[in-house]
Amino acid sequence: MTDVTVVIGAGGIGQAIARRISSGRKILVANHSQASADAAAKVLADAGFETIAMQADISDRAMVQAVVGKAQALGAIKALVQAAGVSPSQAPVEAILKVDLYGTAMLLEEFGKVMASGGSGVVISSQSGYRMPALTAEQDAALATTPAEDLLALDFIRHVKDTLHAYQMSKRCNSLRVRGEAIGWARRGARINAISPGIIVTPLAHDELNGERADFYRAMLKKMPAGRAGTPDEVAALAAHIMGPEGGFITGSDFLIDGGATANFFYGPDAKGSGNDK
Repeated sequence: MTDVTVVIGAGGIGQAIARRISSGRKILVANHSQASADAAAKVLADAGFETIAMQADISDRAMVQAVVGKAQALGAIKALVQAAGVSPSQAPVEAILKVDLYGTAMLLEEFGKVMASGGSGVVISSQSGYRMPALTAEQDAALATTPAEDLLALDFIRHVKDTLHAYQMSKRCNSLRVRGEAIGWARRGARINAISPGIIVTPLAHDELNGERADFYRAMLKKMPAGRAGTPDEVAALAAHIMGPEGGFITGSDFLIDGGATANFFYGPDAKGSGNDK
């Protein structure tokens, strides 16, 4: 039986990961619009991969189930790359929570039912999940384990105040959700993890670097220890390790890859309580 990689949201990062892990596999690409799915599939096909494209809104369970059905018809689902999402500059609060928080949780529920033994999934989260005010242990547990259909009704989710807070909360949920899902995925012999990138050179990053929070993001770039933005291929290299045989002991984990931006945020010279503030 042919092995299948499913890529949801095949932008720069999703495509880079697909190239690293999909030799000898079919790739099913699902994007929000058919046109963007076709464009991503063409790039991968031109690189030598057998690729199928379809439209899917990850906030719509029926559409996600259609992706699952298509993937099963193609072969054994050995990899899931969830790279779909919207940023604070791209959508209102409700859309961010519906796509980034609910959509990812629901997607993991659906694929957790069908992953092939030895399969692995990765969710592309964000450093932003590390920057929001601390939640209680009970709130963290709720983000990790509440059924997807009930997530948006949680009281502390209903009181998210702005798009940045919605994005941070969603990415916090992504990072925790892989812990909650890892138990169920293991029953199928599969693993699930998350990666939390910082500023990676993608169209989404360009939107943020030129949007209403441009000054914040440009200052972050100047201050981060790495001194530069990252590339999709650097994220893909990490994903390939986590998802491959050498990562066989890794599941339910989140990996921060942000050039040290989070370290600087908490402990740099301008951080409150760092001991270095003037």
